[in-house]
This record gives sequence, C-alpha cells and structure tokens, in this order.
Amino acid sequence: MSRGFVREGDQEEVPIVPQRAYLPVGVPNFVTPSGMELLLAEKKLLINERDHVVANNENERRIAVNFINAKLQMLNGRIADARVVDPKDGPQDEIRFGALVTLRNEGSGKIQEFQIVGVDEADISKGKISFISPLSRVLIHKKAGDRVILKHDRHDTIVNIMSVDYR
Repeated sequence: MSRGFVREGDQEEVPIVPQRAYLPVGVPNFVTPSGMELLLAEKKLLINERDHVVANNENERRIAVNFINAKLQMLNGRIADARVVDPKDGPQDEIRFGALVTLRNEGSGKIQEFQIVGVDEADISKGKISFISPLSRVLIHKKAGDRVILKHDRHDTIVNIMSVDYR
C-alpha cells in the first residue's frame, strides 16, 4: 500500500536494534563452551522478557515485543553459526583459541592476563579478548617464553609470554 493511504497515527515505530559484536563475513563464529552457555542464557532472558512485557497500551507492547524479537533474531543467528571449541582439545603448550595468556611488558614490567575468546564473549574489563583482535592474532601459535613485538603508531611494545593455560 502506498504511504499516501496510511494515516500518520497508524505508523508503527521501527525499533533500532544495536548490532552484536563485530564478526567479519566468512569468519567462523568460534565460542568457548562457557561462551555458548552465555549465549543460551541470554536467549532465555530475552524470551522471558518478551513473555512478560509490561506496557501502558497495546501499541507500546507491540513495539517492545518487536524490539525483543529483533534482538532474538540476531542472537539466534549467532547461536546457529556458533562453533564450540573446547580449549582443552589440542596442544596445551601453544596459544590458540581459549588460551589464558599471561604477558609481561618488558618496558614497564606490568603483568597482564588475557583469555582469547569469541566475539560475543569478549570483555576487556574481564580480561577476555576476541580471537579477531590484533593482540590475539599476534599471540596465536606462540608459546610460553616467546617474546612478541606489538606494533603501535608511535612506538613498539615488547612483551614476554610468561604462561599459557587452558583452565
């Protein structure tokens, strides 16, 4: 139907749903077992939220439900494409997906610990970095004792890999 025949009050607001974490086209959606649990828990929460929407009127309720359904659709796509990788499978002495890596900055002496996880699991405040991040890509296939140069615009940082663990 042409927009000329639709009353302005009949227009339903299209919900703007924020995109999920960036995953390049063609890159597998690797997740750890705990990452898959998080995705499934998020799905349960969204379904529960949708089933218990409280709104002042039917229009507000419909908009809220549409918003949640849009989020669920994106989440379901991520779950369907997920490839669960158990970090304990494979060589334990080299850095790969799921590794918990302890690094020491040669310049400052600062020690940091990161786990390489899926894009939806990544949370730098919890020390979890995405497997597609520049740091992860530099660390993959390295071993404890290796030195790595992290290139920056103004300077390079040299870090020592102190340990690789798969808890």
